[in-house]
Amino acid sequence: MKSEPDVWSIDQQKKAGIKGAPWDGVRNYQAAKNLKSMSKGDLCFFYHSNIGKEIVGIVKVIKESYIDKTDKTGRFVAVTVQFKSKFSKPITLENIKKNKDLSHLALIKQSRLSVMPVDYKSWKIINNMSRI
Repeated sequence: MKSEPDVWSIDQQKKAGIKGAPWDGVRNYQAAKNLKSMSKGDLCFFYHSNIGKEIVGIVKVIKESYIDKTDKTGRFVAVTVQFKSKFSKPITLENIKKNKDLSHLALIKQSRLSVMPVDYKSWKIINNMSRI
């Protein structure tokens, strides 16, 4: 899940506390489809886009998709996510691109997509990168 840190950062997500915060404002149909496929309890990487271009932590879906209150058309959805953890060492897009095992990720192939799936193998690789 991507957010510009000057709009919504991992630190703001952490401050939202146990009640979490809606992940709203998504107006891309493919990204919205990805939101709709999320289940309660799913873990998601939190990516700072534009400023930083790095994965900075993990959030957890605590409420599955519902109509996005910020969408006047009623076509798009939001999910509610809760802060789980912040990486002590963010994983830069540059380092992700250097790892050939991650070259298939939408983060690289569809860089403007704000919500995208990550397969289990890639999840493990990225988590391990945060510990190096």
